Amino acid sequence: MDLIYLPQTVQKAKKIAPRATFRSYHLPQTGNFQFSGFCYIGRNSNNIMKLVELYKEGAVLEGLEKAKTELLKSVEQGKNKLPEVIVCEARFDFAVISHFNQFLRKHTVLSGIPFILDVSGLGDKDVLLYRKHARPDEMLFIEECEKEDLISKIRFLCKMKAHTGKDTAEPKIEEKSLRSLRFGPMTKRAFDILVASVTLLLLSPLFLLIALAVRLESRGPIFYIAKRAGRGYKIFNFYKFRTMIHGADKKIADLAHLNQYGGEAKGPVFFKINNDPRITKVGSFLRNTSLDELPQLVNVLIGDMSLVGNRPLPLYEAKNLTTDDYAARFMAPAGITGLWQVKKRGTKDMSVEERISLDIDYATKCNFVTDFWIIANTPSALLQRENV
Repeated sequence: MDLIYLPQTVQKAKKIAPRATFRSYHLPQTGNFQFSGFCYIGRNSNNIMKLVELYKEGAVLEGLEKAKTELLKSVEQGKNKLPEVIVCEARFDFAVISHFNQFLRKHTVLSGIPFILDVSGLGDKDVLLYRKHARPDEMLFIEECEKEDLISKIRFLCKMKAHTGKDTAEPKIEEKSLRSLRFGPMTKRAFDILVASVTLLLLSPLFLLIALAVRLESRGPIFYIAKRAGRGYKIFNFYKFRTMIHGADKKIADLAHLNQYGGEAKGPVFFKINNDPRITKVGSFLRNTSLDELPQLVNVLIGDMSLVGNRPLPLYEAKNLTTDDYAARFMAPAGITGLWQVKKRGTKDMSVEERISLDIDYATKCNFVTDFWIIANTPSALLQRENV
């Protein structure tokens, strides 16, 4: 693919002076290829202009088939430059975008290039549909993105791709050794089913006692069922023993000023209150011992969750992460326990960045050893000092 010096072209059309070149982050050289510039698939001149101001060079194509042809031509002809990022407008059919995305992911060289879907102008329902069917590396409202935010998002995706992407120039010995430590999907699933089934059977008397205590203390259902977002933003019914008064979710707006994370001006926001007044006495005990989490073993059996993973988020929290760099944490399965629970549980000064950073670490580095280390250390993290 020939990377055109776009500022000069745009200057003739728009009569503006080109800005200085900015290279957000260079992927490691793969074979004889070097990554720089951008590839934009679509016609939105405002978005093209924004990318022009960040990069010195780039290519603009109107269709996905044309982009595929040009990318393959660049690889086959041995041209030494490929785009650092590929941005595509969400005006093409789900299946067409998904097919193009799969083409990128399966290619030895092109799999290292982040694929961003621009969803500018789309509503929430359409965005969710594109996320479900197209599965890009990231979805952004580029028209609404500040240049600094766009820079940081592209930089993050490039780093992620550099960390997880394939490199044909590197020997495969290390990759094979790491793979041998990883849970395959079938092995991890079989382990989850076995442990969840046995645990549910052994703890069934305890379930009955907890259910009785919850019902005797306060009105309302025994179980708390809520929609949560797990791996790949999959939404499912999440089960816990009820630890709050009935209708506690409706009081979130009234208690927003007590949110532990409310003082953060930028970035995603979680909702957490120390000594939450909505928690019942039985609920406080269940939370401090994490017994309220036991019904999630049912989620594990169903397949919505795993024993180890990143905590599934309420939809109002997950929504804050869909347009941010931190969406990488959703690459991991939803889990009953996880890395941040073991390392940071009960820590009052834990920031949003720390929590999501640990989630991303697990999503990108999880393996057989990590999962069992987390399981082994979970019991010591169950008793916590603060009421969360």
